[in-house]
Amino acid sequence: MLRELCKLNTDLSEEDIEELKNIEKSISMFATVSGGDIFIDCLTKDSDTAIVVSEARPLENKSLYKSSVVGEFALRKNEPAVLRTLEVGVSTTDFKAVTQENIVVKQNTVPIRNKNEKVIGVLIMERDVTEHVRQSQNMEILSETTKQLSETLMSIKEVENNTAYNLINDGILAINDNGICVYANYVAKEIYKKIGYKDDIVGMSFNNLVLNELKLQDILNKQKSLILETKVGKFDLQIKYGLIKKDMKICGIIMLIKDLTDLKKKEKELVLKAVAIREIHHRVKNNLQTIASILRLQARRIEDQFAKKAFYESINRILSIATTHEVISQNGIDDADIKLILLKLKDNAIRNALECNKNISIKIDGDNIYVNSDKATAIAIVVNELIENSIKHAFCDKKKGIIKILINRGYSYSSIAVNDNGSGFKDKKLREDSLGLNIVKSIVTDKLNGDIKIETNESGTKTVFDFKIYQ
Repeated sequence: MLRELCKLNTDLSEEDIEELKNIEKSISMFATVSGGDIFIDCLTKDSDTAIVVSEARPLENKSLYKSSVVGEFALRKNEPAVLRTLEVGVSTTDFKAVTQENIVVKQNTVPIRNKNEKVIGVLIMERDVTEHVRQSQNMEILSETTKQLSETLMSIKEVENNTAYNLINDGILAINDNGICVYANYVAKEIYKKIGYKDDIVGMSFNNLVLNELKLQDILNKQKSLILETKVGKFDLQIKYGLIKKDMKICGIIMLIKDLTDLKKKEKELVLKAVAIREIHHRVKNNLQTIASILRLQARRIEDQFAKKAFYESINRILSIATTHEVISQNGIDDADIKLILLKLKDNAIRNALECNKNISIKIDGDNIYVNSDKATAIAIVVNELIENSIKHAFCDKKKGIIKILINRGYSYSSIAVNDNGSGFKDKKLREDSLGLNIVKSIVTDKLNGDIKIETNESGTKTVFDFKIYQ
């Protein structure tokens, strides 16, 4: 099939096609070792199009493809890494692409060159972009059907320039049944150099190479692959042990070594950041609550009812901000769920309603929307003002009422509606000099980059404001 496709669609010589045929013989083992789909593509007479001339699927992992794509075309707009490697002869790593079956994958590509160093094809390894999450820990790296893999690995002498091995980012060691390392790729050699090895690891015994307490016989006896993590000095490593079988007989093991040091370091940094975020927001919340308590004590000493009212309004605004910091301190990330914040605001608002001798229920419905702490604080203040306004003014001639809050997530903009069944504004006019209303309009416009609309009649008032989810 490869020969026919090349002759029909490319300008490759017979010698070049034969070189591709030699590469094709080994791609099955690389599909098994890497756990991904492997392809050979060649440039067609159209400079923006390549053609798949050969493929190999992993034996243990599920292929990303429902059917064969040999003979299908790879377009530049879908697989830019493939065309780039064919044109300029450089490798790419973890490059996003769209397959012939419209699946988003990540590609590793390396050029295939002839004896004159001319690029005649490209070797591609594809993995699902979520493969690292779903990868089965019980995967057996090599199966009984990988006879070609064992035969090839055991006969490798000088393979550092082997094109297919450049697709794999892990360290690879092949250990024969006598416990001697017969092959190590460049990545593996570099890892061992980092941890202090001075001599060439090829030819060393497994006992000198093993980086944990496992013994060779332990791995052979288990009859299945093992995946372990270990720490060597300042390096964190993941090591996978798989069996090599030939004619149903175990003839050695494969070690795949992945350096997790940078990943572990980033994980620790994220943990420390989460702890710091929790602590900072917890302290801010406590400080705001302390300020509110001090203002409350001061308000009790004030005789002027207008001034007392102003104090309590300020206290409620401070507590609405404190609520945001409380939610963020519990999550450990600088994002907060608006719905959760509003549910906490609701409890405080109902207490205020009871103090006003009003039987008011507040219902919150809609979507969960996560925004950063600055935006969450702004939204909390706006909704708090609107709820307080409804409690104080909407039910003057009613003994009970309902305030409904609806959160609606949009694509670019989201919105929150606060709707009460009160009597509406007197004379259908809004007080333009209202401090609360001015605060709401200012925050929606300046902080949330949104708009606000207020509708009122004898059946109640509905206020809707929107805000950008991302800026």
